[in-house]
Amino acid sequence: MIVLASAPSAGETWLSWVLMVAAALASGLLLAGPALRRRYPAAWWMCIGYPAACIRVARTWRPLMAGCGLAVSRKAALTVVSGLVGNGAPPPQPRVPRRGAVRLAPGGFWFLVRLLPGQVPEDFVNAAPAMAHDWEVHAVRVTTWKPGVVRVAAMAADPLKDPRIPKQRGAERLLRVVVGVLETGTQWVFDLRHIPHWLIVGATRSGKSTLINALVAGLVPQPVALVGIDCKGGMELSLYGPRLSALATNRAQAVKLLAALVDETQDRMELCRADRVRNIWGLADEKRPVPIVVIVDEIAELFLIAGRSEKDEAQAAATALVRLAQLGAALGVYLVVAGQRVGSDLGPGVTALRAQLGGRVCHRVADPGTAEMTLGDLNPDALQAAQSIAPEDAGTAVLASADGWERARSRLVSEEEAESIAAEYAHLTPYLPALSDGAGGVTVHLERLDRDE
Repeated sequence: MIVLASAPSAGETWLSWVLMVAAALASGLLLAGPALRRRYPAAWWMCIGYPAACIRVARTWRPLMAGCGLAVSRKAALTVVSGLVGNGAPPPQPRVPRRGAVRLAPGGFWFLVRLLPGQVPEDFVNAAPAMAHDWEVHAVRVTTWKPGVVRVAAMAADPLKDPRIPKQRGAERLLRVVVGVLETGTQWVFDLRHIPHWLIVGATRSGKSTLINALVAGLVPQPVALVGIDCKGGMELSLYGPRLSALATNRAQAVKLLAALVDETQDRMELCRADRVRNIWGLADEKRPVPIVVIVDEIAELFLIAGRSEKDEAQAAATALVRLAQLGAALGVYLVVAGQRVGSDLGPGVTALRAQLGGRVCHRVADPGTAEMTLGDLNPDALQAAQSIAPEDAGTAVLASADGWERARSRLVSEEEAESIAAEYAHLTPYLPALSDGAGGVTVHLERLDRDE
């Protein structure tokens, strides 16, 4: 008997070639995976990491929800038992929260989950560490998307370990500075027009000074006035001397300078009222006063009281700062307040000031009270994240505002670079006579760093 083999059809030949090419590409990606991940992490994530993560999520979702107590039985216990005894039917599969499609993100992925009746977002927040282990990713973060829906976001690796600052697109906007990178891999931006006042805390060598350097380095090329208050003798802010319109190096000078700034806001208020506008940005360009950014380093030096003679000065400084925070946003005066320690023991002025500082940045701190004062009134999850920052994670911080919270890391700006940038843009330093002559003819004894030589 003779069997004749039929020639493969064109469709079968095409399919075999597709399978061969796909197998070759898959093998090549697997072999080149480690090198691709080191040199081109974004390409590796899109080609290998993300598809593998989607498979892991799909494979583990149901058992993961059951193991974390987030699955609900479809029948009451007695009904299930009677069904098993009566006809040997398999137990019904538990009902698990419905998950949306896994969407690609830079260095990670995210998806939405609809909660089952009786569940709350905190149930999924508690399950986030288990999700990270099952999906083999660096971290998982759960946030509320809308009532009844949570957003689950995963990061494949820690972008803060070796941060790469994304390239700036377009010209920098006024009072907007890129200071580092967020945990999501995107830019960490200080936008003083959006959040006008900030509180920055951190222990020694935690990265607080690095963040201030990055912020000031981004502001000096802009047409703004920079005013410094550094009651530790100017050791920190004197780096930017040529670019500062005024610098107070002790509490007595600081009180006079702050009083002059309050008077400046009153003048700007009258200017806005005369033109019937609600803020300086409604004024014509030729009338608009220059924005002023006030940088206060080591806030505790302003509020600590060693005796009764210092009480009046501390109270005056606190009152002036609170007034600037209340009035400054509309009048172009912005506050950046920094310190190693911020607590209620510094007096009621600190608590009143904190309430006006909408943006918070907390590095590693030496005492839990400082972290509580910085983040506790905004977000408990942010407070927990800040308290978990390890000493070796210098530069890492938790930033929080009414918009939510993020982990971030500032870019490194050395002291030499800071001095060089300040000297390069010294010609942009505006002269503010209001900061040299106090009310009532009292002269503020500050060096005019912006004067013409």
